[in-house]
Amino acid sequence: MKFARLGERGSVELAEAPSPEAGPGEAVVTLAACGVCGTDLEKLRGNYRSAGILGHEPVGRVARLGEEVASVAVGDRVFVHHHVSCGTCEVCRRGDPTFCPTYSRTNIHPGGFAEEFRVPAENVRRGAILRLDPSVPWDVGALLEPAGCALTALHRVGLPPKATVFVLGLGPVGLLYARIARALGAAWVGGSEVAPLRQDAGRRGGMDAVVDPREPGAVRAAVDRGTDGGGVDLAVVAVGHPALVREATTLVRRGGTVNLFGLPESGSRLDADLQDLYLRGVRIVPTYATTEPDIAEVHRRVVAGELRLGDLVTHRLPLAEAAEAFRLAGRPEDAVKVVVTGAAA
Repeated sequence: MKFARLGERGSVELAEAPSPEAGPGEAVVTLAACGVCGTDLEKLRGNYRSAGILGHEPVGRVARLGEEVASVAVGDRVFVHHHVSCGTCEVCRRGDPTFCPTYSRTNIHPGGFAEEFRVPAENVRRGAILRLDPSVPWDVGALLEPAGCALTALHRVGLPPKATVFVLGLGPVGLLYARIARALGAAWVGGSEVAPLRQDAGRRGGMDAVVDPREPGAVRAAVDRGTDGGGVDLAVVAVGHPALVREATTLVRRGGTVNLFGLPESGSRLDADLQDLYLRGVRIVPTYATTEPDIAEVHRRVVAGELRLGDLVTHRLPLAEAAEAFRLAGRPEDAVKVVVTGAAA
């Protein structure tokens, strides 16, 4: 079978591997769709301290099951979460499962950009395979994981009632974050983005203000209009540029929160007035990844019509064109969300 992997000099190449077998407690899934994530792009750039496996937003059909798997059946349409926590260590018991030492060591093989991939027994046992409702298209299923990351972040930072939120960077995850914040009751949601295509997606999704950060004073003016000059409850840094973290700290109200949501550049540092943060009581909260319950909640909200996600997908390319999918995903002027499709679609 074919799968996409990291090649030389930051490239994506197709390779051949034996079709995976389902061992005891495991599942094998035939790919229908898998989104290209910003962290996949960072792996190409060498800016991600994680294993080089590509693809972690996959949906497909269950092809084979190992012994003692009863949670799903062959032929089921499913979303598969690539990482699971152990649920028993102190990190998990304290409510931080995505920072569990086991979390990043569990993964589908050989990744989500494969004609078929194997789901480890630990993932199956921990509920990482979610049956998709018949009303959920494959494209939307491939957005459940990044949307889950936004929901996990919002649960972690604690969104106050009728919150004001500003998202710096309206890539696919920033746009998802804005929509989920609104679904959770945010009263005002603004954002900044340089790419017109993604600005339009923000406005289409119901954001109250979308501005180009290259326009002098535009971000500050939008926040002041939306909050009567008080600053937002939550500023979300949805891209990895360290300068935006500092900017985010200036946009929040006294006692407000900055969510470090996008992957920072390796080795980057925060240059901010720490005394100002201290005297204003600004919290900086990093969040990472998502959990099975939060993915299930996103799925429920999509089925209930509370979340509209499918319009964010601008390109669908077959696995054979994975390299082109990555090229497009790295061009915000041309694409919002790019999805790689497989035989199960």
